[in-house]
Amino acid sequence: MFSVTTLYYIYRDFKRRFWHLGSKKVSAMEHGVYGSAEDNAPLLPKSQTGDQQRRGQSSSLMKIFFVCLLASVITTAVAVLVVVFASPNRSQTVDSKVLTSTLPPVDVKYKYLNHMDKSKLFKLEGGNVQWARYRSNPDHYDSREEQEFGDSINSQQAQVTGSTLLMKPNGCRVPHWHFNANEHGYLVKGSAWIGILDSAPFVVTSYNVTAGQVIFLPRSTLHWLKCVGNEDCLFVLFFTTHEELITMEVDNVFYSTPQDIAARSLKPKGGIDFIKSFKKPSKEQGVNLPPNLAELVRKANYVQSVDSNVWRYFYDLKASKQYKYPGGVMQWARYSKKTQSLSVNEQIFSQSLHDHEDTLTIATMQIVSNGMRQPHYHFNANEMGYVVRGCGKVGVISKSKIVTNFDINIGDVFFFPHGAQHYIKSTCDEDLFLVIAYSTGNELQTLDMDIYFQSTADFILAQLFRKHQDEFQKIPTFKVPQDINLP
Repeated sequence: MFSVTTLYYIYRDFKRRFWHLGSKKVSAMEHGVYGSAEDNAPLLPKSQTGDQQRRGQSSSLMKIFFVCLLASVITTAVAVLVVVFASPNRSQTVDSKVLTSTLPPVDVKYKYLNHMDKSKLFKLEGGNVQWARYRSNPDHYDSREEQEFGDSINSQQAQVTGSTLLMKPNGCRVPHWHFNANEHGYLVKGSAWIGILDSAPFVVTSYNVTAGQVIFLPRSTLHWLKCVGNEDCLFVLFFTTHEELITMEVDNVFYSTPQDIAARSLKPKGGIDFIKSFKKPSKEQGVNLPPNLAELVRKANYVQSVDSNVWRYFYDLKASKQYKYPGGVMQWARYSKKTQSLSVNEQIFSQSLHDHEDTLTIATMQIVSNGMRQPHYHFNANEMGYVVRGCGKVGVISKSKIVTNFDINIGDVFFFPHGAQHYIKSTCDEDLFLVIAYSTGNELQTLDMDIYFQSTADFILAQLFRKHQDEFQKIPTFKVPQDINLP
């Protein structure tokens, strides 16, 4: 393809060369080189012949120039159309980069905060699901703030993803398994039945869970959840991955299996005709609730399995030991080496967490109004929490020494990387109640600010802060742990 400027220079060169050649041709004709003068003589007077032929040559050159120009324009237009229609992704990528570069930066607090209750609501037949997670495709985020949070937990290798699952009465989270994560859940409200099929010897365990209790569903185990009773069931769920969660539902597996293979495996009465009688629903069945459920199910039998099996996957957190502090209370569903002081349920659950890889420690934290979980950090775990009720203020100092403070409200998810000092303060009239997941299946290791000040020699503190050594005697040693304190 030639530019107009290039064509102009080509035209000028051609004109110079052919004009000169045309002059020679006229002179030769006049001297009989191409024949006698009478055979080639024009009707006009001989004095006008040279000028007219020069104008003819110039006109021909102009035609050649404009033909070349037209060809160049057409070729350029076709090339542009090919680029536009054959490479849409390239166009989108450029537009996305241009758009991103023109947008203002996202507030740094969204590295640690996700307004999950305001995120995309995945509406299903039997309930709703919302996420605080990482997406490998940036276009799958609904906002730049969500992307900031997702990229943060991924880059920090948080080993935890947050979600809420709301099921209607009789709604069922259909049988499924997760390829790349264990699942830990806390039931905020309602009553649900859990079914789980673990690895060999393939024992099916089923049990009832009510508000305030915890469930544990190991990676790759087949499990289902069903809401029973007359009220909705709300689970706060944590998955042990900072990548995208990979899940497989039983119905999708069944419909993806060749019918003759399914018939040969199940050997039903009626053979392959029975398999062909199954019709795949048009709607996603992740959480289902058929409108004709009463016709489909004549009788539902919920059988509680023996305690020794149930307690591997269930923990009654609300009935567990309360760790009381001046400003609040904490309860734990965790692994502990000190088995002598544990109940039978705690011992079995604790060992189950320890036997599986990459499990979480779950806790509830209740902070009274104006109470504060004092500044601290964790040696061996990232922390992700969900606000069940109340409101508060959070502060975190990142590895890059950036200090970030922000408010948290019901439905928010917060994240603190391991080693990052942070605090949580209750700022409402009502208590702040949190469900928290720590990314360790071992005993959590934490250091509070009052402990590291009391444990550091006063002469070291005096040199560090350039303050007289006696001044540090003003910091008291507490008889009662101050993890959650009051002014």
